[in-house]
Amino acid sequence: MASLIAGGIDCDVHPAVPHLTSLLPYLNDYWRDQVTTRGMVDLVSQSYPKSSPITARPDWRPESGKPGESLEAMQRHVLDPFQLKHAICNPLYGVQMVFSEDMQAAFCRALNDWLVKEWLDRDSRLRGSIVIPTQSVEKAVAEIEHCAPDRRFVQVLMLVMGDTPLGKRALWPIYEAAERLDLPIGIHAGSAYHNPPTAVGWGSYHIEDYVGQAQAFQAQLTSLIVEGVFAKYPRLKMVMLESGVSWIAPYLWRLHKFWRGVRMETPWVDRAPLELVRSNIRFSLQPFDAPPEPETLIRLFEHMQSDELVLFSTDYPHWQFDDQDALPEGLSPDLVRKIMIDNPYATYPRLT
Repeated sequence: MASLIAGGIDCDVHPAVPHLTSLLPYLNDYWRDQVTTRGMVDLVSQSYPKSSPITARPDWRPESGKPGESLEAMQRHVLDPFQLKHAICNPLYGVQMVFSEDMQAAFCRALNDWLVKEWLDRDSRLRGSIVIPTQSVEKAVAEIEHCAPDRRFVQVLMLVMGDTPLGKRALWPIYEAAERLDLPIGIHAGSAYHNPPTAVGWGSYHIEDYVGQAQAFQAQLTSLIVEGVFAKYPRLKMVMLESGVSWIAPYLWRLHKFWRGVRMETPWVDRAPLELVRSNIRFSLQPFDAPPEPETLIRLFEHMQSDELVLFSTDYPHWQFDDQDALPEGLSPDLVRKIMIDNPYATYPRLT
């Protein structure tokens, strides 16, 4: 495997909320009473079922509790052995599944405040993502502006499968706020499960959901490009988290072909899709879904036509690799440095 280098940026780690009552200190009196009166104990998403092998590496799985709920374990498993300069915390708690705008906004505020007190304040290497209540664009913008003064928040976090295509103009105030405040948008694998997780309906097995995430990323990337998000917000970066990378080149070939054929209906897309991806889109490394042969890996990066697209990630505590083999075999030392250090710093202005 390629050798890790010290001082890298892990762009995707997942601190876990032990249970909903962990957020009670960060809720106001009304919402604390609502949680208690309704008997709410947790907001569990099926994106990573607790007992599924992929949810946690065996040596990262605690004897009790949820994988990822211990800062000491994260320090022991990732921060220290990988000699990281920073790690970006992306909480995948089920607050996005709530239908009520007010309840979702309250839970997102509590989750972000919890992240600050329980994680960012306790280890200077950690940085955070702002989880936003996408049921209400107004409340989402308010949450971004509430958290943005703390520059340890380095991006805004959304799910790839929410309620609507992410290029829709109704969401643009979120992107305006993010661009203005130097916050990339992180689009993470996962679903609010308000819609089927595949294009053809509800599947029977978890593997259908997990593999189908790549289709969702393709659909959202198409929406963002053809709706004109990057023509309106040219400085905005978006990071596809846990998207995989092997689909990027053939997807862009197809999108480019049909953009050339029907671009008269989207005249605001004044650059080729590949150019827009190179300037505005980044992808996290894990889960790395390319074949293991180094020759194939080299061709894959050649097809991407850029060494600036991929950002280092471990996806802790999810089981994507063993030992410290987070980097695929065949990467040159120069490309390792780009992936682990240069590309993350170029993507996240607040890391500097």
